[in-house]
Amino acid sequence: MSAFLYILRCNDGAYYIGTTRSSLEKRLAEHQAGTFGGYTAKRRPVALVFHQHFDRIEDAIAAERQVKGWRREKKEALIRGDVTVLPSLAKRGSHKPSFETPPDGGSSG
Repeated sequence: MSAFLYILRCNDGAYYIGTTRSSLEKRLAEHQAGTFGGYTAKRRPVALVFHQHFDRIEDAIAAERQVKGWRREKKEALIRGDVTVLPSLAKRGSHKPSFETPPDGGSSG
Protein backbone atom coordinates (compact mmCIF):
# COMPACT_ATOMS: atom_id res chain seq x y z
CA MET A 1 0.00 0.00 0.00
CA SER A 2 1.39 3.40 -0.95
CA ALA A 3 1.84 6.35 1.40
CA PHE A 4 3.13 9.89 1.68
CA LEU A 5 5.76 11.45 3.88
CA TYR A 6 4.85 15.09 4.48
CA ILE A 7 6.18 18.13 6.29
CA LEU A 8 3.94 20.91 7.57
CA ARG A 9 5.08 24.34 8.70
CA CYS A 10 3.01 25.41 11.68
CA ASN A 11 1.97 29.00 12.40
CA ASP A 12 4.71 29.26 15.05
CA GLY A 13 7.39 28.22 12.52
CA ALA A 14 7.78 24.68 13.87
CA TYR A 15 7.80 21.72 11.49
CA TYR A 16 5.58 18.68 11.81
CA ILE A 17 6.63 15.49 10.01
CA GLY A 18 4.06 12.80 9.35
CA THR A 19 2.94 10.00 7.06
CA THR A 20 -0.43 9.08 5.65
CA ARG A 21 -1.87 6.25 3.60
CA SER A 22 -4.93 8.27 2.73
CA SER A 23 -5.22 11.25 0.45
CA LEU A 24 -2.64 13.90 1.25
CA GLU A 25 -5.28 16.60 0.74
CA LYS A 26 -7.62 14.86 3.21
CA ARG A 27 -4.88 14.56 5.82
CA LEU A 28 -3.92 18.22 5.42
CA ALA A 29 -7.59 19.20 5.89
CA GLU A 30 -7.68 17.10 9.08
CA HIS A 31 -4.65 18.98 10.41
CA GLN A 32 -6.23 22.34 9.46
CA ALA A 33 -9.45 21.40 11.28
CA GLY A 34 -7.68 20.04 14.36
CA THR A 35 -9.60 16.81 13.88
CA PHE A 36 -7.34 14.62 16.01
CA GLY A 37 -5.90 17.18 18.41
CA GLY A 38 -2.21 16.72 19.07
CA TYR A 39 0.80 18.75 18.00
CA THR A 40 -0.65 20.72 15.10
CA ALA A 41 -4.07 21.41 16.65
CA LYS A 42 -2.71 24.34 18.68
CA ARG A 43 -0.37 25.51 15.92
CA ARG A 44 -2.86 26.18 13.13
CA PRO A 45 -2.98 27.15 10.40
CA VAL A 46 -0.43 24.80 8.90
CA ALA A 47 1.09 24.81 5.43
CA LEU A 48 2.24 21.81 3.44
CA VAL A 49 5.87 22.53 2.54
CA PHE A 50 7.08 19.10 1.39
CA HIS A 51 5.71 15.75 0.38
CA GLN A 52 7.08 12.58 -1.14
CA HIS A 53 5.21 9.52 -2.36
CA PHE A 54 6.37 6.02 -1.42
CA ASP A 55 5.13 2.77 -2.89
CA ARG A 56 5.26 1.08 0.52
CA ILE A 57 4.01 2.43 3.84
CA GLU A 58 7.04 0.88 5.55
CA ASP A 59 9.36 3.07 3.46
CA ALA A 60 7.36 6.20 4.28
CA ILE A 61 7.49 5.40 8.00
CA ALA A 62 11.25 4.77 7.83
CA ALA A 63 11.73 8.12 6.06
CA GLU A 64 9.56 9.85 8.69
CA ARG A 65 11.70 8.47 11.51
CA GLN A 66 14.85 9.53 9.69
CA VAL A 67 13.71 13.10 9.01
CA LYS A 68 12.36 13.56 12.54
CA GLY A 69 15.93 13.01 13.78
CA TRP A 70 17.36 15.75 11.58
CA ARG A 71 18.27 19.25 12.67
CA ARG A 72 16.12 22.10 11.36
CA GLU A 73 18.78 23.17 8.86
CA LYS A 74 18.77 19.74 7.24
CA LYS A 75 14.95 19.59 7.15
CA GLU A 76 14.91 22.97 5.42
CA ALA A 77 17.38 21.75 2.79
CA LEU A 78 15.03 18.84 2.06
CA ILE A 79 12.08 21.23 1.85
CA ARG A 80 14.01 23.40 -0.63
CA GLY A 81 14.84 20.29 -2.67
CA ASP A 82 18.55 20.85 -2.09
CA VAL A 83 19.39 17.16 -1.62
CA THR A 84 23.03 17.66 -2.61
CA VAL A 85 23.79 19.38 0.72
CA LEU A 86 22.16 16.75 2.93
CA PRO A 87 25.37 14.76 3.48
CA SER A 88 27.26 17.88 4.55
CA LEU A 89 24.52 18.67 7.07
CA ALA A 90 24.71 15.27 8.73
CA LYS A 91 25.45 15.39 12.46
CA ARG A 92 28.17 12.76 12.25
CA GLY A 93 30.25 12.50 9.14
CA SER A 94 29.10 12.34 5.59
CA HIS A 95 26.98 9.69 3.96
CA LYS A 96 24.83 9.33 0.88
CA PRO A 97 21.37 10.85 1.26
CA SER A 98 18.53 8.37 1.04
CA PHE A 99 16.29 11.00 -0.51
CA GLU A 100 16.19 11.67 -4.18
CA THR A 101 14.06 14.36 -5.72
CA PRO A 102 11.01 12.65 -7.23
CA PRO A 103 10.21 13.42 -10.88
CA ASP A 104 7.46 15.86 -9.82
CA GLY A 105 9.79 17.73 -7.46
CA GLY A 106 8.15 16.21 -4.41
CA SER A 107 7.38 19.49 -2.76
CA SER A 108 4.77 22.15 -2.74
CA GLY A 109 4.31 25.27 -0.83
